[in-house]
Amino acid sequence: MTALNELTASEAALVLASGEASAEDLMRACLDRVAKRDDTVRAWAFLDPELALANARAADAHRRAGNALGPLHGLPVGIKDIIETADMPTENGSDLFRGQRTGRDADCVARLRNAGAVIMGKTVTTELANTNPSKTRNPHNQEHSPGGSSAGSGAAVADFQVPLALGTQTGGSVIRPGSFNGIHAMKPSLGLVPREGVLMQSHTLDTVGVYGRSVEDLALIANSLSVFDSTDAFSYGGRRPDLVASPEDDLPAPRFAFLETPAWPEAEAGAREAIERVVAGLEGRCVHESLPSPFERILDYHATVMAAEMVPYYGAMIDASPDKASDLIKARLAAARKVSAGDYVEALLARGPINDDLASLLDRYDAVLCLPATGPAPHGFATTGSAIFNGLWTYLGVPCVTLPRLSVDGLPLGVQLVGKPGEDGKLLRCARWLDRELGG
Repeated sequence: MTALNELTASEAALVLASGEASAEDLMRACLDRVAKRDDTVRAWAFLDPELALANARAADAHRRAGNALGPLHGLPVGIKDIIETADMPTENGSDLFRGQRTGRDADCVARLRNAGAVIMGKTVTTELANTNPSKTRNPHNQEHSPGGSSAGSGAAVADFQVPLALGTQTGGSVIRPGSFNGIHAMKPSLGLVPREGVLMQSHTLDTVGVYGRSVEDLALIANSLSVFDSTDAFSYGGRRPDLVASPEDDLPAPRFAFLETPAWPEAEAGAREAIERVVAGLEGRCVHESLPSPFERILDYHATVMAAEMVPYYGAMIDASPDKASDLIKARLAAARKVSAGDYVEALLARGPINDDLASLLDRYDAVLCLPATGPAPHGFATTGSAIFNGLWTYLGVPCVTLPRLSVDGLPLGVQLVGKPGEDGKLLRCARWLDRELGG
């Protein structure tokens, strides 16, 4: 039998429901794995085994009492340490927040608890979910980066320390760690998951995402998180379909548009060859396409928006305590302050027409297929890797999924799928079809 901590979340939910194992059994298996691997992987910013076990026992007692159960009942979840948790510190990967306990749950954490999840601990984030590399290491090869900024969440799920985790993405901080660590990851449509209680860096970009070990896992947790937030002007206001589709809801052999994107010249040769083999293997189901010329400036537009919006959120706090911020983030803030108002407005206004062009393309295809990163996880820890294959989609607010189906030089590399805003359910069905086609 597969070890409890190595089950997908969907498999573990069935095991718990059948009574073959308890939530406490599952938590102990996860904690045992952490004990064996924490010195190597270093995925956790805060983990209190006794608190985790106490919460698991409470989930078991709830089940024994015959109370109503949520879809995540008894499943451990790791929470990126920029997301508030009532019973744990939230330090945002920064000395600016060392020891901070807000005493409240972010809305997304509250929804996880309401769905029955057991919050296992806080996973490592890069400093302020920005660019400075963290202590976490890639579980496939400890000499390589796990990516960022959701480093701990990606590594913990990949190393069988927790079946599910939350991350966030402003550039490529969900999809890139998913690709580097060889797991399934999803950045939903902008605003599909509420952001209340999450450290804000960019109000038009920041998105709460999810990690798991199957497409079904992504659907299971994302479905529990999806809700409209009337206090957030960027909360997704469209219809919210059930993301947990039955097999009968699968799309019959979806069609994909392969986009090299303006980032293609930065891709490593091995990554190009790997994704081109996928395209060739899909034959007529995947067609090379391109978008009109405004798409060529999208990387600059994303960088402009991210920089300009970072200043009001991070500027004052870093200026007030510069000794508690790294030189790297201070330099990034200084550069961000040079962005002109005109460039920022231009970048905001360009988003609509480019999204219209993408929507026209996706009227003819079910999803875009592309690389999730320039290559596998970089060697060393000077960088968390380039987000150049992610930021463009974050800028547009569209849903993205990466599937762990490629390998380059013995390290994982994902396959990224992209859909229309609000069509997260359709994208997950496309992802499930492709995952199976590629050997999942």
